[in-house]
Amino acid sequence: MTPFNQPPPELGNQYDEDRALSQYLARVLPADVLAEIEPSLREMGELAGGELYRMQQADRLNEPVLTHFDAWGNRVDHIEVSPLWKVAERIAAEKGVVATAYEAKHGALSRVHQFALVYLFNPSTDVYTCPLAMTDGAARTLIGSKNQALIDRAVPRLTSRDPKTFWTSGQWMTEFTGGSDVGLSETVAHQDDDGQWRLEGRKWFTSATTSQMALTLGRPEGNGPGGRGLALFYVETRDDAGRLRDIEVLRLKDKLGTRKVPTAELLLHGAAATPVAGLDSGVRNIAPMLNITRTWNAISSVSGMRRAIALARDYARRRVAFGAKLADKPLHADTLAGMQAELEGALQLAFFAVELLGRAEQGDATETDLAMLRLITPIAKLTTAKQAVAVASEALECFGGAGYVEDTGLPSLLRDAQVLPIWEGTTNVLSLDTLRALSRDHDALGTLLAKVDASLESVTDAELVSAGRAARDTIARAGGWLLETMQRDPLDVEAGARRFALTLGRSLELALLAVQAQHALDTAGDPRTKLATLRFAAERHDLIGASDRAEARALGMDQL
Repeated sequence: MTPFNQPPPELGNQYDEDRALSQYLARVLPADVLAEIEPSLREMGELAGGELYRMQQADRLNEPVLTHFDAWGNRVDHIEVSPLWKVAERIAAEKGVVATAYEAKHGALSRVHQFALVYLFNPSTDVYTCPLAMTDGAARTLIGSKNQALIDRAVPRLTSRDPKTFWTSGQWMTEFTGGSDVGLSETVAHQDDDGQWRLEGRKWFTSATTSQMALTLGRPEGNGPGGRGLALFYVETRDDAGRLRDIEVLRLKDKLGTRKVPTAELLLHGAAATPVAGLDSGVRNIAPMLNITRTWNAISSVSGMRRAIALARDYARRRVAFGAKLADKPLHADTLAGMQAELEGALQLAFFAVELLGRAEQGDATETDLAMLRLITPIAKLTTAKQAVAVASEALECFGGAGYVEDTGLPSLLRDAQVLPIWEGTTNVLSLDTLRALSRDHDALGTLLAKVDASLESVTDAELVSAGRAARDTIARAGGWLLETMQRDPLDVEAGARRFALTLGRSLELALLAVQAQHALDTAGDPRTKLATLRFAAERHDLIGASDRAEARALGMDQL
């Protein structure tokens, strides 16, 4: 008797099999643009579900290795990345995963094209999107700085399609003292006798340590405390022989997930640096980089959800339990449906942020668009990140014990998802950023409501109209809570900031999903996006509620 072995899940072309992405692109892109870019998406989808996915499985145990000294005792601090990462770097350059946005062949819509590539590329490359996100952010920050010497030096390399000349960039902000409060940075900048700026300090958490350059913060001697006293600096990490330039790698971080990312703790021993935009206001000057990387975070969240669901769905067609395939079990199908609805809402919100970003960069944005971008970027990042962790956890359950066994490769879905609510600002930090965006643009919430109202004008299906109206009413209620609570006690606003931001995020997802569902009905007669909308609408979106700060502190901090 031949023993039973469960066939593992498999992936096909990740573009062709993704209804939600295809329908979104069909709605927002002119037909000629979609026809022109679709071959690149289909090619990336084939790589993601084929060559890259197979290599990812074979590469599972490989992690970055740090060698401090060579055989003759010379300090080298060499980091060897995994074989998959080396292939991913080449493919990312050749396929324009960064370059597409800067070639801007389709104007503002080039960002949609680029992030569709990112969405397909990310899940099969073990978070190689981390250095790519910072590369994109560095290019945009340098362009915005108007520092022509640095633009000429770095941007053509950061946006190159030639793997031989392509650079990636790090982003060195986090120190022991700071975390999200980067104003506490202890890195000091001083000029030597030749006028060269040099940095002295310890960077606690630097991802993409193998990159050729980095943007980082340092405090010029004599500057005051806080973020305003910091300056933004450009650093090239290695000399022409490939040796680190007055930079010491203390150790690689032993992390829960994203283990392929060579995240290091660095010591700067007078590392040569160039001011990017003056000698102060460094936090403000690096903000364009954070807006880009937060958008990458949102797209990575959605793409991770998509990968988890694709594997779980294929497995459901293969796994027989209690006399039938899991796909034929009503409860299992219901579970997968809930996960798919979360994915589709998240996709709409993340790509809405991408659309706003593209318009802002190409000069097509109105003041309304710019206000929306400042508001939507943190909301999209925090909302999709929380969804990604929940869906990844649910996906592992879909595999039973196999989802908990490392050599299936499945546990990394959850481990890697957990970085998403943390990197580039935790949920709480971004909730406060949402409040700051509203304080800067007092009518931003009204603008958001107007955008929702205008979008929902295209919705005619009765059930979708009801779902869209519920989303709109919830956003309005959240705005009312904000005004009322601000007048009563601003600290109560802070206490409720997370629930407020998540309410806006999930409600906006529902409204956007209703619009997408109507388009799918009108153009293709496809009811599945409508089913996702109604399923998503049945979940809780209104998280606003009264809270007592004293009681919360007593419960949260166990102080009675």
